[in-house]
Amino acid sequence: MNEIHRVLLAEWLARGLPSVKPRRTRLETYANLKVRKAIAVTGFRRVGKTFLILGLAERLLRGKNRKQVVYLNLEDERIPLTTEFLTDLLPAIKEYYGATPQFLLLDEIQNVPGWSKWARRIHDSGETKLFLTGSSSKMSSKEIPTELRGRFLEVNLFPLSFREFLEFKGLSFDASLAGISASDKAGLLNALQEYVTHGGLPEIVLGGEDKRGETINSYYQTVVRRDIIERNKVKNEEALKALLQLLLNSTQYSISKLYDTLKSAGHAVGKTTLQHYLSYIEGAYFAFPTRIFSYKAKDRLAHPRKIYFIDNSFINRFSTKFSQNNGRLYENLAAVKLKTRLGPTRELCYWKSNDAEVDFVVEDNGKAKQLIQVCYDVSEPAAKKREARALLQASKELECNDLTVITKNFEKTEEFTWFKTTRTITYTPLWKWLLQ
Repeated sequence: MNEIHRVLLAEWLARGLPSVKPRRTRLETYANLKVRKAIAVTGFRRVGKTFLILGLAERLLRGKNRKQVVYLNLEDERIPLTTEFLTDLLPAIKEYYGATPQFLLLDEIQNVPGWSKWARRIHDSGETKLFLTGSSSKMSSKEIPTELRGRFLEVNLFPLSFREFLEFKGLSFDASLAGISASDKAGLLNALQEYVTHGGLPEIVLGGEDKRGETINSYYQTVVRRDIIERNKVKNEEALKALLQLLLNSTQYSISKLYDTLKSAGHAVGKTTLQHYLSYIEGAYFAFPTRIFSYKAKDRLAHPRKIYFIDNSFINRFSTKFSQNNGRLYENLAAVKLKTRLGPTRELCYWKSNDAEVDFVVEDNGKAKQLIQVCYDVSEPAAKKREARALLQASKELECNDLTVITKNFEKTEEFTWFKTTRTITYTPLWKWLLQ
């Protein structure tokens, strides 16, 4: 056993566990699965993965010896990021504690070379249950290394949902939303505006207003530097940062347009490199694209992608075009919420014709299951007509009758006749849609 193993294991026995606010995602259900799996908790940096797993540790330790549950943060600067550190870890624990732990919880394991082969060996030994976290999509179900396929389950953690946001703020409402009073609704709407503007990253939600800007700046610098540039060994840092600024001030992009804009700004970067940069940004869970919904492969390849960010705080803070833009912030928030609801067969897309566009198409096994439009203000008849017309047109073409418009405060169900066919559109305030 080397000295760093000894120090870390001694610290674990001595340290107290923090008080953790509960999330709707509960890892205990994964600790008692009948079918044995390693659990990978993935998501953007600072969404709360560490506190989620420490909360699990606290609950697992109730009535147990401290040595049965071991937690290590592999971003501790004292830990060498080598395969040997992992190889020697369980033997060191067994030597120091006198037994193999029942649960081993490792934070940000993707930083260690060879982690996946090590994880498979430990999992296959059957002695220790693994809970791993990571802020890289290389740990996601789409990109997990071959050796772990079939042996792990992914739990993708997002920023606080609106209901979690309210709970963190000490606010609660009837889950059915029935009979909400005028004063409660006013408080709810004030909370919603804070959520829309400043997002749902836990530390920002719990912190004071005077530290918000400083905290968001720190998050942005960290994800750009550590999770995108350093992790992927990006050489042209200025081009990467310029690309991020373009995306933060855009609703959609194409490689050709990005290439031309960056070239005109003096950034010499090829189209293939741009594609790599976009994959790095998505791989850090910082942003995600949606493609056009079309049955034609040519259309899916040729049309621009729409772009959304993991948390509204980044748009509000770093976008010169969309800061305080409720329309853009509502749409981004809806995209993130829909992303949390996607199962393995579902994908989030958009739809567009020559003269109309629908913000979101929820695709399931290649078919459109739901059409969703986001319109902050439908009080203007022209705006309401435009949104309804786009939904009706898409409904006819895609043969989908589940039609929703998310609004600021308008709530109603209306019927429309379109080419001799009646369609029903549900108008729902954002706060209610988020809580449903």
